[in-house]
Parts: sequence; structure tokens; C-alpha cells
Amino acid sequence: MKYLIVGLGNIGPEYADTRHNIGFMVLDYLAKKYDGNFDTGRHSFVTEIKSKGRTFVLVKPTTYMNLSGKAVGHWLNSLKLTADQMLVITDDIAIPFGKLRIRAKGSAGGHNGLKHIEQTLGHNNYPRLRFGVGDSFSKGKQVDFVLSKFSEDEQPELQTLIEKAADAVISFGTIGLERTMNQFNTK
Repeated sequence: MKYLIVGLGNIGPEYADTRHNIGFMVLDYLAKKYDGNFDTGRHSFVTEIKSKGRTFVLVKPTTYMNLSGKAVGHWLNSLKLTADQMLVITDDIAIPFGKLRIRAKGSAGGHNGLKHIEQTLGHNNYPRLRFGVGDSFSKGKQVDFVLSKFSEDEQPELQTLIEKAADAVISFGTIGLERTMNQFNTK
């Protein structure tokens, strides 16, 4: 079995380790853990890892967040996979920091990367792992907040949360979406 795992983020050193790049951070951790090396692919950096008899194609779009659907469309088509064989990892300001939420489908919730994926696919029926980054920003400062690095208070917990999200990715491919949601969705 093969799965497409898309971590959303923006390329460039100015975006590294920001809240908006948590998808990239989770995929970087998975690649390192399973000896994957990212190469430049169409609309993305891509690598393949194997775990528990499954193949995971890890994709970090290079199109910037607002055009993430380009990479998704290309890789689903190229790998001949359906949307339910894909998991998109994204930041979410509506979820408190430290919480993960996995869903089979859902709205974009104002997230430009998810909006473009939905636009490209023509539907929102694809699994996503939302990584809570919190909403500690004042009115009108949302963009500055998601493009900022995690706070000193969040740093000690961040690596453990990235590892937990990575475990959820492997779980998605091995025990399926429903059981993964039951195991990883935090109250």
C-alpha cells in the first residue's frame, strides 16, 4: 500500500520553524527517522519512506501555501492514488497548541493551503491532520502570528508533539483513518 503525505508550509529560510510550517517540520522528522532524503520533484520536495510494509510518499509543496493544490493534484495523479489515500498536515489556529485533530474531511477553515487543495480537487473529502498552534494574537495580527516561530514556552513541548504527529501519520497508513482518529484526536 502506498500513501501520499503532504506537509503544508512555505519554502525559504524566513519561514523555517514557523507555525505555518508545522507540516514541513513533521515531514522532516519522518524523513530523518526513516532515512529519507528529500529531492526536488514537481511542485515540491519529495521523498519516500517505508514503515510496517507500507510506502509513504512525503511531499513538501514548493509552490508556497496559497498554491498547495498544484503539488497535491500532481502527486495524486502521478502516483494514481485517491484522495482518501492522502493525509494533509497543516497548522490550525482554531485548535489550542499541543492538540492534534485528524478528520476524514472538512472545511478549509480560512486556511489558504487547504482552500487551494479543495479548489484543485473540487471537494473537501480528504483526510487532514490539524496541528493546533493556538490563537495568541491580537485582532489583525493572524498572519504575523502564523508566520512567527513557536514561543519559548512552546519550545519544550514542540518536539514531542512533532513526534506524536509523525506517529499519527504512520498509524494512518497502517491501522487506518478511523482507528487513528480514535487514538490521536485529543480532547
